Amino acid sequence: MNVDYGHRPQQWSHGFCNCGGSFCTCCITWCIPCITFGQNAEIVDEGRNSCLSHCIVYGLLWTIHCQWIYSCMYRQRLREKFGLPEEPCGDCCVHFFCGPFALCQEHAELKSRGFNPSKGWTGPPTAAPQVPPSMIK
Repeated sequence: MNVDYGHRPQQWSHGFCNCGGSFCTCCITWCIPCITFGQNAEIVDEGRNSCLSHCIVYGLLWTIHCQWIYSCMYRQRLREKFGLPEEPCGDCCVHFFCGPFALCQEHAELKSRGFNPSKGWTGPPTAAPQVPPSMIK
């Protein structure tokens, strides 16, 4: 993907601390974060790897407290794909200190762009993605 550095990056569609606006996703993410991560990563990967395979790797890394390294790589890929800023701080820092918040925000971002992470990769969204209110002038 080509990045145009002359333009200001887009903004995230949901704030970092509001759990993506979905109570259900928030609960799943806080209790079993590998599920939300697997769903997000399958979409970011465009279906090259399944939700289950991402979930297993995340879970294995979680047992040695290194899952944040894996998830920060996918946050970076998601940001690059959609031209999003690195906020509120670096990707690895966000996942190390606030992993569930980051996963919820990423899940919400994918949904706002027309994807349904809970259904897995089905190809690019067919409907026009929703534009966050902060981007409407």
